[in-house]
Amino acid sequence: MKKHLKILITFCILSVFSLPAFSQQITKFGVVDTAKVYNAYFRNSAPIRNYEKKKAEFQEEINKQVEQIKKLQQKKLDYENAGNDSMALKTEAEITKKTDYLTEYTNAKNVELESMQKTLQNSDEFYKKLYNTLAKIAESGSYSMILSLQESNAILWYSSSVDITNQVIQELGL
Repeated sequence: MKKHLKILITFCILSVFSLPAFSQQITKFGVVDTAKVYNAYFRNSAPIRNYEKKKAEFQEEINKQVEQIKKLQQKKLDYENAGNDSMALKTEAEITKKTDYLTEYTNAKNVELESMQKTLQNSDEFYKKLYNTLAKIAESGSYSMILSLQESNAILWYSSSVDITNQVIQELGL
């Protein structure tokens, strides 16, 4: 009986001394899809509406130019079928000119849209608010680190249970 009591006491003492080793905080990570947060944040903002308006205007102009080129191609085909080679060549030159213009226009407008989008994405106000929100969520949720899904080369695997994107969107009031 004394032997069992000694073993029990020894076990209790070891348990008490080893308790701090087992009670260390486990590292907790959070993952945020910053692109999703960005889209939710800017969805109804004036700069995004302006961007979308310009994008629609550019697309409308592109569609108009494409339609004109299609009409010219049909006109050229009609000239060729009628045997009017000189008008077919003249129309071919016009098609080439309009196609070149369309290519230049499209490239220029894509550069303009990309520039506008980068300006929106680099909004200091947005990122200041985002980082303050992330800090609040991280501290209240005991997260050791929050990772961005956009930096996917740094994330080999994650559990969806650590994705706090929706919580960030909710905290931002979006």
